Amino acid sequence: MRSSWIMPIAVALLAALGVAFIGGSITDLGPWYENLAKPDWTPPRPVFPIAWTLIFALAAMAGVTAWRKAPNVQVSDTVIGLFAANGFLNILWSLLFFRMQRPDWAFYELIVLWLSIAVLIVYCWRLSRLSGLLLVPYLAWVTVAGALNWQVVQLNPPFG
Repeated sequence: MRSSWIMPIAVALLAALGVAFIGGSITDLGPWYENLAKPDWTPPRPVFPIAWTLIFALAAMAGVTAWRKAPNVQVSDTVIGLFAANGFLNILWSLLFFRMQRPDWAFYELIVLWLSIAVLIVYCWRLSRLSGLLLVPYLAWVTVAGALNWQVVQLNPPFG
């Protein structure tokens, strides 16, 4: 491995771990969440940390790959900015859903999160097809999460 890869990998790893840690610390699976009516197809609890670990690892690889393929500083800064905005939206969803106990607001925020992933895929794809492909599982998982979120909103009384 060339030494020029070390810094981007370290930064991507720290960013992914930071988003995962903050999002995880906001996620409260206590009585409020347990008492929500959820659809029968809700994945078992152990699936979530496994899926998110894989998604964050793939996203970090996608980010490094796209950043390394950027033809200039402006494009590499855009890659970093898009990933940073996406990380913020990822954390915001957990804050809205779990801490504020507003799955209704979280659902609408999730639409913005989904769009940010779609933008990432398109932008990164232009730099590296591999980078774009590495983000597809993230979009798929958030699509499932959106359907699950919507069902929680539909199955439970009004929030707030």
